[in-house]
Amino acid sequence: MGARTITEAGIIKSTDLGSYFDTHAETMPRETLALLQFDRLRKSLQNAYDNVLLHRQRMDANGVAPQDVKTLGDLRRLPFTFKTDLRDHYPYGMFARPVSSLARLHASSGTTGKATLVGYTKSDIDNWADLMARSLHASGARAGDIVHNAYGYGLFTGGLGAHYGAERLGAAVVPVSGGSTERQIELIMDLKPRVLCATPSYALAMGEVAEQLGIDLRNSALQVGVFGAEPWSSAMRYEIEERLGLRALDIYGLSEIMGPGVACECTAQAGLHGWEDHFLFEVLDPETHEPVQEGHAGELVITTLTKQALPMLRYRTRDITKITTAPCECGRTHLRILRIAGRSDDMLIIRGINVYPSQIEAVLIGRPMLAPHYQLVVERQGALDNVTIEVEAQAGVSEEAFTSIAHDARHHVKSMMGISTRVIVKFPGEIPRSQGKAVRVRDLRPKS
Repeated sequence: MGARTITEAGIIKSTDLGSYFDTHAETMPRETLALLQFDRLRKSLQNAYDNVLLHRQRMDANGVAPQDVKTLGDLRRLPFTFKTDLRDHYPYGMFARPVSSLARLHASSGTTGKATLVGYTKSDIDNWADLMARSLHASGARAGDIVHNAYGYGLFTGGLGAHYGAERLGAAVVPVSGGSTERQIELIMDLKPRVLCATPSYALAMGEVAEQLGIDLRNSALQVGVFGAEPWSSAMRYEIEERLGLRALDIYGLSEIMGPGVACECTAQAGLHGWEDHFLFEVLDPETHEPVQEGHAGELVITTLTKQALPMLRYRTRDITKITTAPCECGRTHLRILRIAGRSDDMLIIRGINVYPSQIEAVLIGRPMLAPHYQLVVERQGALDNVTIEVEAQAGVSEEAFTSIAHDARHHVKSMMGISTRVIVKFPGEIPRSQGKAVRVRDLRPKS
């Protein structure tokens, strides 16, 4: 492991960046992990109560103070926090530290309303870099690697989150960001990075552009792909691995909680390890708010344990998933998040059936003569919502075959998901490409 230091919380952390797998932190017995979580929870609650008016008001309304939390089970006594809270108290109303003590600010795009602003102290940035380094190491990245970082830089947390984590790991970073895809392909072939960081949809777009240039990325030096920032299916994983010739790993995060690196898959590809020494995870029924049984789907709720500038109490992520605490073959003891199915606020109700875009994606990808590019167009017809699937044909497919391809896709969606849809097959390149998060749904329903 090399040199190691003892942190304030008593956790042993390796300072040998060439071996960032911290056996103490990542494989500690779950009983020990729970003790650490409780200690950090009490400190985080005190920070939130003392320094954030909204948290103090809501805790008082619930009749609970930090000292009343005696066990991790008492977490359920605490109020929820919502994304709208950040917008309602924009810009600094949710911060537990004065602006003068912050090291960095990030924000969402604000395309659907006021931007959500998040802040970090120097300690927060250090923890984030540590957790991203841990995540990248779990996914197979190593010190000495070259990391091609195609996540967007700027206010979006993806680019700098991956950048600082890769540097903390001891890797060299190519800070390309999004766009200029042909140039990115050239850099991948010339600089020979072993690791690619990007959204999964942009990774697919890179593969497509490479094919158009007559370049086979399966012959590049890429071996590891760390993809996140949007839900993606197992079928999408297979498509990316086939086209790019690498091992595709899922990473998860939210800017409100930290950014990328809240959870990440290990090379077993059997779920994302949620880093429980820094976050408490719950999976609740989104309607009743009651915990669901392990292995059952519900909404992921996260409480931060080490955030100084922006502590979050029971943050409603709206992400639908399952978790398991079953042992992983890698030896890590932190729970695993079994892939994000979608967001509760992205769920479509098509003639009484709940549908997530990623479920339709899983049905479409791999169908004969279909490319892995699609959009769902949602319209209101009378009192019911209807969805039209727009999907591209593969390059070289004759237009005469579009009707039979659409019929096959429509039949397959009906048989697998029980919903009737209209399918429109388009020519290659007609579905808009994204350099960041893919836009999977065009909602044409009247705004209320």
